[in-house]
Amino acid sequence: MRVIDISMEIHPDMPTYRGKGMAPERETYRRFKDGGVNETGLRLNLHTGTHLDSPLHMIDNVADTTTLPLERLIAKAQVLDCTDAQGAIHREHLERFNIEKGAFVLLKTRNSFDPACGGENFVYVARDGAEYLADRGISGVGIDTLGIERDQPDRMTHVTLLSRDVIILEGLRLQHVEPGEYLLIALPVYIRGAEGAPTRAVLVQGSLPVPG
Repeated sequence: MRVIDISMEIHPDMPTYRGKGMAPERETYRRFKDGGVNETGLRLNLHTGTHLDSPLHMIDNVADTTTLPLERLIAKAQVLDCTDAQGAIHREHLERFNIEKGAFVLLKTRNSFDPACGGENFVYVARDGAEYLADRGISGVGIDTLGIERDQPDRMTHVTLLSRDVIILEGLRLQHVEPGEYLLIALPVYIRGAEGAPTRAVLVQGSLPVPG
């Protein structure tokens, strides 16, 4: 079995969405040398680093992250090579793949090879790409940057996916991942009423060991 971490490390100098100043703030409450214990606090936007979006992120009075079925977050994943997309991922970039119904699709783009996750002009999913993915009946979609769209009008990429019950996973790091099929484990922090949640995401190759 091989476990591949595809999460971003959280630290004050990490990339943020289009550099908009959403970096985490860390505070030390106690140090071991002073009181025999280390205690640290962390303040961060729920859309920092690797995180999940629930429908509540873009649609009012709907489900939050605590309602996402865990079996959909421990699921078969397809990593697709979209590194040829220069600006946006459109339907034409996705039609060439055999995308399976119910799969969690992870889009590997040139963002993964940029320490700034693509910066201001990161590769995102266009509305027609989102519509195609939703029509394929996927369970979720992940991308290797901090937003699945770049402030598009009416945020229709998000709305198209979330209104069709497609989970969104953002902030992945896929530069070291080959295209193919994996087991995805992406469990969000359990925060009541939250529209998004920090997530530790890994891909597993091979069979999971059976205890005992």
